[in-house]
Amino acid sequence: MKPKISRIEPSRLAKRMRNDEGTIHTILDESLVCHVSYVLDGQPFIIPTSYCRVDNTLYLHGSVGSHFFMQMAKGIPVCIAVTLIDALVLARSVFHHSLNYRSVVAFGTTRLVDDPAERWMAAERFTEHVIPGRWNDARQPSESEFKKTMFIAVEMEEVSAKVRDQGVGDDPKDMEAPVWAGLLPLPISVGTPQQDEAQSGIPVPDYIRQYKR
Repeated sequence: MKPKISRIEPSRLAKRMRNDEGTIHTILDESLVCHVSYVLDGQPFIIPTSYCRVDNTLYLHGSVGSHFFMQMAKGIPVCIAVTLIDALVLARSVFHHSLNYRSVVAFGTTRLVDDPAERWMAAERFTEHVIPGRWNDARQPSESEFKKTMFIAVEMEEVSAKVRDQGVGDDPKDMEAPVWAGLLPLPISVGTPQQDEAQSGIPVPDYIRQYKR
């Protein structure tokens, strides 16, 4: 087996690689949660957390008292993964069952964000990534709240996307088997907004009623 020339070179199913910027950014902008992995004293860790993307940089935010964020503030190498599941692929044979998915894996080095303007920008973009329109509607962070919050930036040094967006791939010998085969889509469904019980008389904003990913 030849050695890999980069951290994102596939070892198999290279046809699923979609390393164009448009595909990568679309996946990152649609998802809400990433998994950040790093190694500390020989022990691997992986943490699920929310994030936002600004150009080629991912921003994470958390408590200044978080052990995870205190480690990232030192500037450490990390691997960040995002996955969206679009459908179950139900084949005639168990072996060929699969998932239709879109995923991104990015490598980079963490950087503590200490510039006030960049911190404020990250807070705004973070909020707007989760639900566009919320930043200008809700109360924005106070100075004391900002002091309790740490922002970490990760410029994506190497990044790749992998996508499966096709139908069933059964073996020819199984094509006539009397077993239902096809796709079972798993779309994200937005439910009815439920107002805080301590509040009444405030209409639901359009950006909430029309929310979608």
